[in-house]
Amino acid sequence: MLEPGVLTLAATPIGNPLDASVRLMRALGEADLIAAEDTRRLARLVRELEVETSGRILSYHEHNEAERTGVLLEALAKGQRVLIVTDAGMPVVSDPGFEAVRAAAEAGFRVTVIPGPSAVLTALAASGIAPDHFTFEGFPPRREGRKATALEPLAGEQRTMIFFESPRRTAATLAAMAEAFGADRRAAVARELTKTHEEIVRGTLAELAAWAADGDVLGEVVLVVAGAVPAAATAESLVAQVLARAAAGERLKDAAKELAKAHPGVGASELYDLALKQR
Repeated sequence: MLEPGVLTLAATPIGNPLDASVRLMRALGEADLIAAEDTRRLARLVRELEVETSGRILSYHEHNEAERTGVLLEALAKGQRVLIVTDAGMPVVSDPGFEAVRAAAEAGFRVTVIPGPSAVLTALAASGIAPDHFTFEGFPPRREGRKATALEPLAGEQRTMIFFESPRRTAATLAAMAEAFGADRRAAVARELTKTHEEIVRGTLAELAAWAADGDVLGEVVLVVAGAVPAAATAESLVAQVLARAAAGERLKDAAKELAKAHPGVGASELYDLALKQR
């Protein structure tokens, strides 16, 4: 399952241990070195999966990642089979692993991935919010002032946005999002995904902020927020594009016609006349 001198990242269950893949189970048993975000969580996982590990287990988390990446490279240089796992989900995605991947690639070692559960994709799929284009924003800043500053530039983001958040900060973050994005913006709170008490709560940001403030939010939380709806184009807002296309060699009338066709509600004649006046 694992190859000597190859760094392997493996996704672990985000809640239900039965989501563990056969490849993950075999990799845990074969690895010469397992770098784990929390060695106690790893010990519990292997017990639940009834897997016996024979390799060395190394604590590898955000506070020692830079220091211990060198240990992983040394193991790879010796031809050992090195496996990185985190507490839940995919390494690197808001979890340790990036430093090791970058260092291993720069040193010429192959990096591969055992795919599996992802809180990001699980929450998106269950949210009922448009999944065709989305962006993962990780954890918002903890301090309220910095949080507001970080959210403000995202107000115009048209892609669906996915955030991780601590349960004790969920209410404050939803309130800050309602302030930054608008109280009526659609969103979903996904908590305890794949676990016994899994819950998906959908509504506007104002409704979700009130829901979170009304009681204790428990468990791992993922927030899915709809993107901004683009403002309808007007003939005045499209004039610059018409002139730019004309400057590039297209006939002014043809440019106006094509842009009007792409923006329902804008008349080709009106757009052409405005562009002609500004030419």
